[in-house]
Amino acid sequence: MKSSRLLSMLLLLQTRGRMTAAELARELEVSVRTVYRDAEALAAAGVPLYGDAGHSGGYQLLAGYRTRLTGLSTGEAEALFLTGMPGPAAELGLGRALSAAQLKLRAALPAELREQADRMRLRFHLDAPGWYAEHEETPYLARVADAVWRGRVIEVRYRRWKEPQEVDRRLEPYGLVLKAGRWYLVAAASGPEGAAEPRTYRVDQVLSVRETADRAEPPRGFDLAGYWQRTQEEFHARLHPEEALVRLSPRAAARLTGAQARALATGAPDPELPGWTRALLPIESQEQAEEQFLSLGPDAEVLAPPTLRSRIRNALGAMTARYGG
Repeated sequence: MKSSRLLSMLLLLQTRGRMTAAELARELEVSVRTVYRDAEALAAAGVPLYGDAGHSGGYQLLAGYRTRLTGLSTGEAEALFLTGMPGPAAELGLGRALSAAQLKLRAALPAELREQADRMRLRFHLDAPGWYAEHEETPYLARVADAVWRGRVIEVRYRRWKEPQEVDRRLEPYGLVLKAGRWYLVAAASGPEGAAEPRTYRVDQVLSVRETADRAEPPRGFDLAGYWQRTQEEFHARLHPEEALVRLSPRAAARLTGAQARALATGAPDPELPGWTRALLPIESQEQAEEQFLSLGPDAEVLAPPTLRSRIRNALGAMTARYGG
């Protein structure tokens, strides 16, 4: 375990350059004190590693030093072949490059690891899009990706959901994200006063692209993965702005998904109906919640808010009158 961690620390410093003890500790998921001990162990083993104290200090390898400790474990070789998704690579214009890279990697592996990697490739296939998602054409994906890679400002014609639907935007691209088979561009609108806060644009809604000669650089410290995680959390928070207190039978509880299923896990046994669960569930709106809880029939009862309970009671009364007659 320690030898693997020492190699990981060495490769981090080789690929990223100077890193503080705190940064290394976060990457390696250990304490800062452990990083200090590992740095001493590397230095004692003859690795030209030195550290600088102070606010801007950190650990760094001697300029020009490269380790040859690049052997892969069985799990690492399997993981590398599992990450090669031909669909997204082809959409980015990298399909042939991916195939060539995998061929070179396979040829460089020892026979035992080559066999393990082949078994992984034959028995696992990654298909990112959901079952019911239609494939959206992204004719400008390669050009957008090229601008992201080369750090160039682009001028795009973009289709959005509100009026006016087609707008012109001058964007500083920061990165591309593939989510459930759909590509998103993270970019900041560029204007006379500089770039605004980054926003997310669907690449399949880009109607035209023109790359400019102007440079585009993400803000210092910008983290694409961190930005995407925050936007996902904000999206889910906006998706369920209201709550409803509900009690559910085991059959109804099994039908909940997503945020409601997670909220149900924090619920408690209902004091009046044995086997049922009482929980505060997030809902999109009272109209949507009315349809959902009516679909659960007698296996669910809304206790609050009173307005939602009244809506369901009125709907049930109308249905009883219609079918009772």
